[in-house]
Amino acid sequence: MKAKKIDFSDAAIDTLYVITGILFCGFALKGFLVPNQFFDGGVTGISLLIHEIYHINIAYVIILANVPFIIMGAYHVNRSFAWKTFGCIVGLAVCLLFVPYPVITSDKLLVSIFGGVFMGLGVGLSMRAGCALDGIEVLALYTLKRSGLTISEIIFGINIVIFLIAALQLGLPTALYSILTYYTASRTINFVIEGLEEYTGVTIISGQSQLIKEKLVVELGRGITVYKGERGFLKDNFNFSQPCDIVFTVITRLEVRRMRNVVHEIDPKAFIFTNTIKEAAGGVLKKRARH
Repeated sequence: MKAKKIDFSDAAIDTLYVITGILFCGFALKGFLVPNQFFDGGVTGISLLIHEIYHINIAYVIILANVPFIIMGAYHVNRSFAWKTFGCIVGLAVCLLFVPYPVITSDKLLVSIFGGVFMGLGVGLSMRAGCALDGIEVLALYTLKRSGLTISEIIFGINIVIFLIAALQLGLPTALYSILTYYTASRTINFVIEGLEEYTGVTIISGQSQLIKEKLVVELGRGITVYKGERGFLKDNFNFSQPCDIVFTVITRLEVRRMRNVVHEIDPKAFIFTNTIKEAAGGVLKKRARH
């Protein structure tokens, strides 16, 4: 019974993410992009381009443009993903047909920025629910298996073609503003997926490593890994060095300032550097949402 309650709760949250994502994408398209002949990247960008050139209703174009990638996703991801993605795309088409979104602005800069933000929110929320409102990632996965390129390079190449066609058909300024829309959308997607709790790896080198280790574990509740190293090797005294513990830990982005304050209270001269970690699991990590 408990497992069923958890599954029901997860399904309800996923459904809420999908509905909210569809509404945001519909708002971005009808409130900003379509009325101003702007574009995005990926399959959505292809759909907008077809809509502008052939004047076919954008709702129908989005379904037709995504169907091949949904079928591809059933084979290269899984059928559950394909069905959920198909439901998302149909939901977006229904939203575009029947929800009376107002046209917000015709200012090109506002359209390119906020159209991208709302599009990114919609796509990001749908991805957190385990599906997609754009099939370009599926195409990239398919191409990845048949070339030496990375997914980012493949998506970048596809989008270059889209924006080149847009520049030839509708003018260079529109294409340039659309690139800004795509960039804003992609950054927003990253923020929605990673969230405020994007993990950060922290490396600390200090002569007071014993106290720092104790503070991190006991007071902050962080798990740590210790590397054995040497510190010293200064320009004026290169031959002098001493063994030290190099402390590594993983924290959320919101905890970075607190961790630095704790370390600098112990050793103001401690050397600290951080790096972003896209994925982390296991060990002693602060729990995040399953998405």
